Amino acid sequence: MKKIVKDCVVTVSYEVTDTDGVVLDAGEEPLMYLHGGYDDVFVAIEQALQGKSVGDTVTLKLQPAQAYGEYDADLVLIESVDVLPQPLKVGMQIEGEPEGSSGEAHFFRVTDIADGKAVLDGNHPLAGMALVFTGTVTAVRPANTAEIEAGQVL
Repeated sequence: MKKIVKDCVVTVSYEVTDTDGVVLDAGEEPLMYLHGGYDDVFVAIEQALQGKSVGDTVTLKLQPAQAYGEYDADLVLIESVDVLPQPLKVGMQIEGEPEGSSGEAHFFRVTDIADGKAVLDGNHPLAGMALVFTGTVTAVRPANTAEIEAGQVL
């Protein structure tokens, strides 16, 4: 029986809920990643899967810092709709740079539009939330050389 170790490609069927059991991600597509510190999945999930085999299930609660981070109010901006792409709609994503950033692009969701202003939120939609990850290992195989060199499943 193959166990999950460094440089294995792991496939997991999964579901993510909030702490009340509300499904946030039904995992319609399985998670496939290169195991062993390649930053393909959250560290806590990778640690929980270490040494597991096909058919094993893990359930773990991820605190915000272990998942999408704490909610950062500094990533919420109010901008005039005149300077934003049109047509502007609630829910759309806009690429931009937060003030004081090092020129690194960031994505913002339009969360509200009123009185000629738009609220842009640069936080991940699940930032600040504790999450429950339940996953079942469905496949494990050795990664090939190209995958190891690329640091990801090819």
